[in-house]
Amino acid sequence: MDNKAPYVPGHGLLTGRTAVITAAAGAGIGGATARRFLEEGARVVLGDAHGRRLQETVAALAEEFGEERVAGCASDVTDEAQIAALYDLAEERHGRLDAVVNNAGLGGTALLTEMTDEQWDKVIDVTLNGTFRCTRAALRRMKAGGHGGVVVNNASVVGWRAQAGQAHYAAAKAGVMALTRCAAVEAAAYRVRVNAVSPSLAMHPHLVKVTTPELLAALTEREAFGRYAEPWEVANVIVFLASGYSSYMTGETVSVSSQHA
Repeated sequence: MDNKAPYVPGHGLLTGRTAVITAAAGAGIGGATARRFLEEGARVVLGDAHGRRLQETVAALAEEFGEERVAGCASDVTDEAQIAALYDLAEERHGRLDAVVNNAGLGGTALLTEMTDEQWDKVIDVTLNGTFRCTRAALRRMKAGGHGGVVVNNASVVGWRAQAGQAHYAAAKAGVMALTRCAAVEAAAYRVRVNAVSPSLAMHPHLVKVTTPELLAALTEREAFGRYAEPWEVANVIVFLASGYSSYMTGETVSVSSQHA
């Protein structure tokens, strides 16, 4: 039996909004989010550390949705100047910044007893510190802009649940959840909402490269639907959190998962 969900068409939920999305090149959650935002009427400015892949993604989306609605800027979330350049591009092209999706993250597998300081630091710096840098920069600009806004961070169910070999990634994602809650309390005063999504298993090429077939099979078995999520299914929840339909939600982490254990 085919239990895949049908693709949901756009309903104009983000019409007229300007959004920045990090780690948005390629076939993962970031790329799916860029497409879903465009289908919902937004203008997008995409960031990614992989310059060539970013150029290809921007060119393909611009051809489909129009050059005036798609732009990109090579950006590494460990570099504050590159983050600033990404936001500058959004404001220069469209005059404002309405939504930021902090999707950039780095994983890996290593038992704690074998994990090096370098492995730990790299995952924390990209996944947690990068989200902090991007959130801080977004809130500063949204506060100065005076028209409110939305930040959506990408967390993970491993921020709640234990998984061997994922101590660095789990710690980083739990930190993203705590950062989201604290930022939301502070940002409410200037009408900015900050929420997070917490996917369990969303399949994309990078995950296949860094995960063994045995582990992927075991993780898939834990999903009630007996399958992994498509990246666009996570992107749909990000759209919801960026839209007016979630106007009373802030500081929340929404699980995008069918795990039953």
